[in-house]
Amino acid sequence: MILFQKNFGDKKFLLVKNSIIAEKVDAIVNPANEKLSHGGGVAGLISRSGGPAIQEESNRKAPIKTGTAVATKAGTLPFKAVIHTVGPVWRGGTNNEPELLKSAVLSALKVGDDMKLSSISLPSISTGIFGYPLEPAIHVIVDAIAEFLTQSRHVTDVHLCDYSRAKADEIKQIIESHW
Repeated sequence: MILFQKNFGDKKFLLVKNSIIAEKVDAIVNPANEKLSHGGGVAGLISRSGGPAIQEESNRKAPIKTGTAVATKAGTLPFKAVIHTVGPVWRGGTNNEPELLKSAVLSALKVGDDMKLSSISLPSISTGIFGYPLEPAIHVIVDAIAEFLTQSRHVTDVHLCDYSRAKADEIKQIIESHW
């Protein structure tokens, strides 16, 4: 369900209420940890749903630094790739969290662009167990997406996705007040 859309020329940003594994896109973004150990939360859902191939390939590519991204195959999921990115753990906002979150988002989207993908869906990175407060995180995430869409060569659609109606509605309010 599309809750918000903003166009950037011939490219578009969508806020959607959906399970990330049900998205109709070329790739999904997994909010990972540096070890690429996909045990819980969205990472666990993606890994369990896609089968052991995702974790096995992740093990070969780990570790990665906060603010960076790497792609793996999607296992049995219907995507061309899963892009794993590491957002920052919230430590009060004075440890480069905004810069690291922006880097995590841009890195993930750039990986998809480099793979010549046209559509990518990502969750609100770092706002789960990493504790990043939702409102400042969404400001950083949507600004990074907007910046990316003005420069991308191949990616034309970026979805910000959340399965919870309450959280998706809150994200919509934050975005509408931001733009």
